[in-house]
Amino acid sequence: MEKVWVISLGGSRIVPDEVDEKFLVRFKKLIDSHTSHKFVAVTGGGSTARKYISALRKLGKTTKSQSMSGIAITRLHAGFMARFFGKSANEIIPENMKKIKNLLNKNQIVFCGGLRYEKDNTSDGTAAKISAYLKCPFINLTNVNGLYTSNPKKSKNAKFIGKITWKNFYDIARKIEFKAGQHFVLDQSAAKVILDKKIPTYIVGSLGAIDKILKGKKDFGGTVISG
Repeated sequence: MEKVWVISLGGSRIVPDEVDEKFLVRFKKLIDSHTSHKFVAVTGGGSTARKYISALRKLGKTTKSQSMSGIAITRLHAGFMARFFGKSANEIIPENMKKIKNLLNKNQIVFCGGLRYEKDNTSDGTAAKISAYLKCPFINLTNVNGLYTSNPKKSKNAKFIGKITWKNFYDIARKIEFKAGQHFVLDQSAAKVILDKKIPTYIVGSLGAIDKILKGKKDFGGTVISG
């Protein structure tokens, strides 16, 4: 029986500055190599979305308007990824969880962006909710290797956290004030969902780490959030 995984694919991995074709080729190769698994990949907006959100914020537009622009970019990225993957992926971008589940029956991987506007939510929160709906593990692929005590790109004293409980992770995440386009390894709404639904969650910064997780290796080089 095929195992399902939800992957939150950060927009910063798809388009750091320009579209990262080399990364995308390696990502497709990874997915194609695990034919005994199925995937839902929720694409983020990354710096592209943050540029539009920042402009709307400066122009005095509402948080909802900012978020809706971010959602539009996540769906743009999802459509791009689906077209890049071709036959193994979905042709249309789903807007609800029932459609995601139906598409998963026909495809090895389903790409989606934000499904609908929800207050204080990002693509990470959407990915966590899809994991809860499908009752499957959640992998967050971001641009750092996992969870640290502080931002490792700004602090030399940041210490890596290899394992943390759902509760302790939520306590960290909820202290961060929400804003549209925020950048943290996993947002507040996602942290609350994985705590409530007890979803095994992995935070990783490389495709090699995902490969190890899919192969059942415990030492995968990232952070695991569990009981």
